[in-house]
Amino acid sequence: MQGLMMDMPLLVSNLLQHAARHFPEVEIVSRRVEGDLHRYNYAAFAARTEKLANALTAHGVQVGDRVATLAWNGYRHMEIYYAVGGMGSVIHTINPRLHPEQIAWIVNHAEDTLLAFDLTFLPIVEAIAEQCPTVKGWVAMCDRDRMPTGSKIANLICYEDLLASGKDGFVWPEIDERSAVCLCYTSGTTGNPKGALYSHRSTLLQAYGAALPDAMGCSTKDTILPVVPMFHVNAWGIPYIAPLVGAKLVFPGPALDGKSIYELFESEKVTYSAGVPTVWLGLLNHVVGNNLRFSTFTRTVIGGSACPPAMIRTFREQFGVNVIHAWGMTEMSPLGTLSVLQRAELQLRGGRFRWLNEQLYTRTGGRSCGADG
Repeated sequence: MQGLMMDMPLLVSNLLQHAARHFPEVEIVSRRVEGDLHRYNYAAFAARTEKLANALTAHGVQVGDRVATLAWNGYRHMEIYYAVGGMGSVIHTINPRLHPEQIAWIVNHAEDTLLAFDLTFLPIVEAIAEQCPTVKGWVAMCDRDRMPTGSKIANLICYEDLLASGKDGFVWPEIDERSAVCLCYTSGTTGNPKGALYSHRSTLLQAYGAALPDAMGCSTKDTILPVVPMFHVNAWGIPYIAPLVGAKLVFPGPALDGKSIYELFESEKVTYSAGVPTVWLGLLNHVVGNNLRFSTFTRTVIGGSACPPAMIRTFREQFGVNVIHAWGMTEMSPLGTLSVLQRAELQLRGGRFRWLNEQLYTRTGGRSCGADG
């Protein structure tokens, strides 16, 4: 016997429509490669993503085709995430820190048909273009007036021109939720990198689970700045978590030094962030060295490598920032565990940790937080 409730597949296109319907005015702010700040909202994001899906369809991208990116965290990258995945193709994010020969191998192994790149990575594209026969077009993620001149890359396309060629509106197909939506290669293995295919279902369940109070604990009251790259296992799911809960997104682009990150934290009133210990070391050095404070920043997820206990203590004791230590794998979609202490553990550790949890609960506007020991 089956239930009588609404049956709706778990698709990333549904996340896009959900954010545009329920949080249309919530902002997405991006520091661009050009150095300026781009600002729009979820409604405008959805409209541009629909135009991009139409443009990609007209360009010949089909269901199941892989579309690759070499890009920083930014609004154009997120548009590609949702347009490609929503239309039934597969977004393939590539780590630009790999050697060009290894990047070419990954592109060929995935049989990517298009590759979009930020201008920072033009030298990589120029080095590999002739070695990647399956790529039919190279999309420079910039305005027309920023297009590289004198480049020898054949089939070079301007992203904004491509998007402008698309019609308004797109009827998102109702595809199988177990279909692939994202392809991530991991170098944490022997031999050549191995590809892990994420499904729409796994991606949405990951977003739902990560947003829970005893995981990342995200909400529409948050302003989230993901320092963890979108080319590193989907920035730990944040590009999907934020539209789900209606959180404001702030993308740092290529400027990941302590001063640049701190300025964005303060100007955009960031409450929540995520990244690896190396980035936070630079941030803390800048803040401590200049006798600065955080006015809104209260929580961060740290993963990718073991976070030094001294860093956790500095965040917590000097700045009142709660650290959630996370671990995962590319093959896990990607989060595995987050170190948020439960009720019994807090009681076991004694009154000091109960007091600390109460203080953090108050500072974060009533969201449950654990304390790393």
